[in-house]
Amino acid sequence: MSTERRNGVNVDASFAAVHIGDRRLRFMQKDGSFPVAFHKVPREWSLYLLDIFTTLVEIRWRVMLLVFSLAYVLSWLFFGLCYWLIAYVHGDGDGDVDGPCVLNVHDFTSAFLFSTETQATIGYGFRGMTENCGAAVATVTAQDVFSCLLDTVVVGIVVAKMASARKRAQTVGFSRFAVVNRRDGVLCLSWRLGDFRGNHILEGVARAQLVRYSKQSQGPVVISYQDVDIQNRDLVLATPALVVHKLEPGSPLYRISPEQLVEEDFELVVSFTYTGDSTGMLHQTRTSYTPADIRWAQRFQEVLRVTKKHYKADYALFNETTWVATPVLSAEQCDRGTTRPGLSRSVSAKRARRRTEEVVQQTHL
Repeated sequence: MSTERRNGVNVDASFAAVHIGDRRLRFMQKDGSFPVAFHKVPREWSLYLLDIFTTLVEIRWRVMLLVFSLAYVLSWLFFGLCYWLIAYVHGDGDGDVDGPCVLNVHDFTSAFLFSTETQATIGYGFRGMTENCGAAVATVTAQDVFSCLLDTVVVGIVVAKMASARKRAQTVGFSRFAVVNRRDGVLCLSWRLGDFRGNHILEGVARAQLVRYSKQSQGPVVISYQDVDIQNRDLVLATPALVVHKLEPGSPLYRISPEQLVEEDFELVVSFTYTGDSTGMLHQTRTSYTPADIRWAQRFQEVLRVTKKHYKADYALFNETTWVATPVLSAEQCDRGTTRPGLSRSVSAKRARRRTEEVVQQTHL
């Protein structure tokens, strides 16, 4: 068990309080993604094509650029083929007395170049349309309209992808761990939330759910969800905020002690939903905590310091915790005033740390 001494206090550097390792696949990854794979989805491709805009926004940049490049090249080839067929049928290369449909278009290569110049509005002045062929005039008109529509779609998707809520969500983060300690005489579970950008979020809503996974030997997989009450659900995120859940009657963690936490198999899914002040778009940042991510008898180090002109937030301490005097009992046991032989209700930070490490060692044995 390695610890570091910082500012006169012992800071746990590598110990995840009373749980060693995850016992199953996480329901939600730490980055907020879900390890869910879909198989045999009915009408899978048709569903993606019906919502083609969302599909193009969600695909990777390199795939999107490949799709748009192919769209432009294929449109140039298609309209170039149309110009070449019109010129071939009209006999532009045979010295027709009525004059050519398209000037200086004699083969497919020159027709492709004319198509590119028309759609890209280059206008070199060497090739051009005449009024001799109505079909050629209609083709140019159709290509101009198609070019405007294609440019609109490309610009709209690129802007939507650049302003994606996922990118803004990456600048709002949760602490890597959650901690359990006493607050106003009550055991509380808390985690930290912060905005890493200068243009701060003015308002948002925090939520939490406890997710449990169970599977019978020959039965279905059951995933249950239970809402977790949060104090001060509406947050102003100008500075790092602490999200607090009281371990009181009605809490799904009320009867869980540090020793029992070792055997628990749940996941605390937390989220923060807010509106970006720059774009006005709705964003959501989320993560999850397993029992391995919960540190008992610890608290977060202070990150906020007040000076004459500013509130200074030190994000180097955003994930740092320190030991604090906390009962190594469940909240229910604390409320009843019960103790186990040889264990007092309120212990010092040093004893809390020692007792927690003993629990982990017993788990290994």
